[in-house]
Amino acid sequence: MTYVHNRPQDFVPEALRGLVKAHPGRLRQVPGGIARADGTRPGKVAVVVGGGSGHYPAFAGLVGDGLADAAVCGDIFTSPSTRQVLDVCRAADGGAGVLLTFGNYAGDVLNFGAAASRLRAQGTDVSILLVTDDVASAPAERAHERRGVAGDLVVFKLAGAAAEEGADLAEVNRLAARGNERTQSFGVAFDGCTLPGQDHALFSLEPGTAGWGLGIHGEPGVGEEARSTAAALAVELVDRVLAERPADADGRAAVLLNGLGEVKYEELFVLWDSVHDLLVERGVTIVAPLVGEYVTSLDMAGCSLTVTWLDDELERLWLAPASTPGFHHGAWRPAPASVPAPLPTEPETELVRATTPEGIAAAGAVTGMLRRAQGALHDAEQMLGDLDAVAADGDHGRGMCRGIDAAVDAADAARAAGADAPSVLRRAADAWADKAGGTSGALWGVGLLALADALPPDAPVTVDHLLAGFTAARDQVQAVGGARVGDKTMVDALHPAVEAFAAAVDAGTAPAGAWSAAVVAARAGAASTENLTARRGRARVLGDKSLGVPDPGATSLALLLGEAGAEAGVPVPTTSKVES
Repeated sequence: MTYVHNRPQDFVPEALRGLVKAHPGRLRQVPGGIARADGTRPGKVAVVVGGGSGHYPAFAGLVGDGLADAAVCGDIFTSPSTRQVLDVCRAADGGAGVLLTFGNYAGDVLNFGAAASRLRAQGTDVSILLVTDDVASAPAERAHERRGVAGDLVVFKLAGAAAEEGADLAEVNRLAARGNERTQSFGVAFDGCTLPGQDHALFSLEPGTAGWGLGIHGEPGVGEEARSTAAALAVELVDRVLAERPADADGRAAVLLNGLGEVKYEELFVLWDSVHDLLVERGVTIVAPLVGEYVTSLDMAGCSLTVTWLDDELERLWLAPASTPGFHHGAWRPAPASVPAPLPTEPETELVRATTPEGIAAAGAVTGMLRRAQGALHDAEQMLGDLDAVAADGDHGRGMCRGIDAAVDAADAARAAGADAPSVLRRAADAWADKAGGTSGALWGVGLLALADALPPDAPVTVDHLLAGFTAARDQVQAVGGARVGDKTMVDALHPAVEAFAAAVDAGTAPAGAWSAAVVAARAGAASTENLTARRGRARVLGDKSLGVPDPGATSLALLLGEAGAEAGVPVPTTSKVES
């Protein structure tokens, strides 16, 4: 939120103008805020929400069919003035009264309350409902003192649906108040938010720390602890919100997992994976859950869990359709009672058992090399990622680690089942390709499969087997990837390594010497990529930016060839700079 702005003091009015221009058929700007483009339907209760800006889609993005009729929009994290509330209410009034609903903050209470008093004196029927869902801000016996956080959305939705059905002001207020009483939220923050034009966060936490129960502007919570896993975070959130389950709740609940701005959707889905299962285990029937950003706090790193315990009335309102610029609801469907039978998956490669001591030893040697490669790749993960980040996406080290971890697990399982060396390597190759993903995963998969096909079943591995396997691996990698020497890829290390190995074998060099020659050639090939411009892969897009940096794929291949030789007892040549 500090990147795109003109004058910081103009941020909110400019943002509101931009919002209206993006949704001209839905919204219009009115003094003090935003209202429906076509106004409130005559005879309908006007639901007016509001508060400080910086929480999109709350509040301006919630104006629309089935939800709010208008939103009063203060400055960033600042209560709107009494004048703003008055102007927006007059613009939204459809003749059936106005429900003012907002989070329980002192400035909002004062200004919305003052405006309501003046409107009543002028003959407008007005009700006020404070949202008080944050369990961290006051104990249950003082629930009326609690802050309004992400539960705002649920209460606004219930009020908007009731008004859309044609309920009068007293009934809209009753239903929304019942929803508020049955709504609890608890949040966690990992870092603060930055106001437009500022160069530092509004508040901050120590790195690796989570602030439990912090408010959506950084208001005090219940404490700080070391940041935990998603599974542990899910337990904490669920425990907190379920602690105040009403005695009459039958288990049905609207559930909202809300991101505060910096914790993005994929992370929220990881968290929801655990939260969902915990809720179900504890007897909650989840009705139309929401996972996403609904009540944010600029770029604040944090999230919250909200549970609203439903009854027949509230469930009907919760499921009613709504369509606004920032919120769409009404198309939720529960899981079907039956699902199609799963399609058959790709069968595992055949596993042939080793029955001779030589075959068993060869399978052990393959597994040992993979394990050594695993350690080397984890040690080099950051270095490989840094190389890849210069002109690509920086994931090479992580991808290689995912691949080798899966390969080792598959190799261990195959060896435990008594497999011979080719079977162990085939299972490892399949697992590597499947788990690593990306270009390197596919290429290492086909290369290792080609090598496996050249190994003898249940017998010692000779230098001729290795030469045939290395040659086949190179040919497969080039055929699938399309790269050639000079393209700045793993081929720049693989091809010279195979050529050096073949030349040494032809010259009658002992296997250890041939392998050593291959390692030297691979390292030299990887080092030579420093002076090349990438012509394949993602790095090709940035052209000369890759100059001066060795290719990560060539670097990792040279590294692993050296480690495999060391595992086999081959004297390893002096390490080159690309492996440091």
